[in-house]
Amino acid sequence: MDPNTNRVKIYVRLLDEGTEVCRSTEALDLNNGLFEILPTEQYDPENEKWEFPPGSVVRGKRIEDVKDAYLLAMSADGR
Repeated sequence: MDPNTNRVKIYVRLLDEGTEVCRSTEALDLNNGLFEILPTEQYDPENEKWEFPPGSVVRGKRIEDVKDAYLLAMSADGR
């Protein structure tokens, strides 16, 4: 299996930013609504604190707003 075929774009909340903001990154689709977060090329844990760091397994929640829909990383246990 080509490892690039099961990659999706997902958004991860950034913590300690003063306002709600998310970072887009890629994740591996593990099926059943679960995804493994991958780092961006510029990922620096000293610069941005991600709610779910690379390597985390999360549940993807589809969010729809007035402009489009996107996948948001949520706790894998549903919290």
